[in-house]
Amino acid sequence: MREQHKRGAASGARWIGAAALLVGALTAGAALAQDRATAFVNAHIIPVDGAEIASGHLIVQDGKITSVGEGAPAGDLDIIDCAGKFIMPGLVDTHSHIGGIGGADGSGPIQPGVRVRDSINVRSSGFRRALAGGLTTLNVMPGSGHLSSGQTVYLKLRHLSGVEGNDVRTIDDITIWTADDRPMGGLKMANGTNPQRDGGASGFPETRGKAAFLVRERFIRAQEYQRKLDGAKNEDGTIDESKLPERDLDLETLCEAMRGERMVHHHTHRHDDIITVLRLAEEFGFRVTLHHVSDGWVVADEIAAAGAPVSAILIDAPGGKHEAVGLRMEAAGIMEGAGVHTAMHTDDWITDSRLFLRMAALAVRGGMTRAGALASLTQVGADILDLGDRVGSLTPGKDADFIILSGDPFSTYTVVEKTYVEGRLAFDRSNERDHLHAVGGFGAENDSEPYFCCYDHLLGEGN
Repeated sequence: MREQHKRGAASGARWIGAAALLVGALTAGAALAQDRATAFVNAHIIPVDGAEIASGHLIVQDGKITSVGEGAPAGDLDIIDCAGKFIMPGLVDTHSHIGGIGGADGSGPIQPGVRVRDSINVRSSGFRRALAGGLTTLNVMPGSGHLSSGQTVYLKLRHLSGVEGNDVRTIDDITIWTADDRPMGGLKMANGTNPQRDGGASGFPETRGKAAFLVRERFIRAQEYQRKLDGAKNEDGTIDESKLPERDLDLETLCEAMRGERMVHHHTHRHDDIITVLRLAEEFGFRVTLHHVSDGWVVADEIAAAGAPVSAILIDAPGGKHEAVGLRMEAAGIMEGAGVHTAMHTDDWITDSRLFLRMAALAVRGGMTRAGALASLTQVGADILDLGDRVGSLTPGKDADFIILSGDPFSTYTVVEKTYVEGRLAFDRSNERDHLHAVGGFGAENDSEPYFCCYDHLLGEGN
């Protein structure tokens, strides 16, 4: 597998904290010259980590941001004029379900050892739609029908523009790796009505109290498992394998969460469910991000006191599950005002990845600050994914993940014109194939062949 990954890295670029490998040239003049710096000039720059710049520059070289500032830069540079455009960091989606994912099955309510990475279709058109929406970093998760449906995976969308399909061959090519060569990801958990089953089928809970009991019981087992692991260590740091417990992937994953190595991404809506999650996190010492939090505004002070970030969602159409009836447009602004680190997510398809900017605009309409809303799409999400030192702002030294917009990010009329990932053009709206993913409907890239909805466009025969 590692040899396969290294082979894929030669074309798709593997990222483990150092500068990415950038090889080959993109078609239709899409590549940046990597042996010299490229300056994007005359743009309205939104760094996120500082004040907006009405007319400034962004300089990129070897997949990294090297300079951000006012006016025109000096030096021997390739120049790209972005007059009238806005440039901001690539968007970070902390909660996505694209890629045809599948996690835990109906055999039991708690299956943390399941890895969603094993189920992702890397050629799914969902990734192209995400790029069309300006998304460059994703947390792809299994569903919320279990108390724990498995491990999430953090992805970097290194697809290339203008290529037949893309140059990504396997999930390894877009996986974000740790320094010790492990795929980065969190743990998906859920409470409320989603994991409940009538009749307690296959051990699923019927009530909120039983749900919390099952989670507590499993974490206690994980604590016992960890004690056995610790007991197998000799004074010199070596392992006495005769003392090791029989390997249990579920308990192993929960131990990683309790050691702080894996963020728990917890689906929760109602105010009492939110408090239950915070109680369990304190009891077992795991880091947690609260997802959805329809009632987060009700218990904003409690969330802030616990130091838990949230990954919120805003929708402007009523309906859905009863426990989400408390969702209001002002929620993100109220939580921000209480001191809660607030990110946004798509939960794609709940919100199409192409409409992610619109969600933050709704938050501003509900009272969130502009700066907070911009950070909710970028830096806060990056911090939640433990990637804040790599992505999330236009900071020199970070990866050159950025988007070029036709206008202000919160304008109804603005579109993403170009998306760059690690200095390479990954989406170009002027490219016909990319334009299809920006405007096409379900099945736009042959994912659903029976619909034949966009074949003429795909072949260049449509409008």
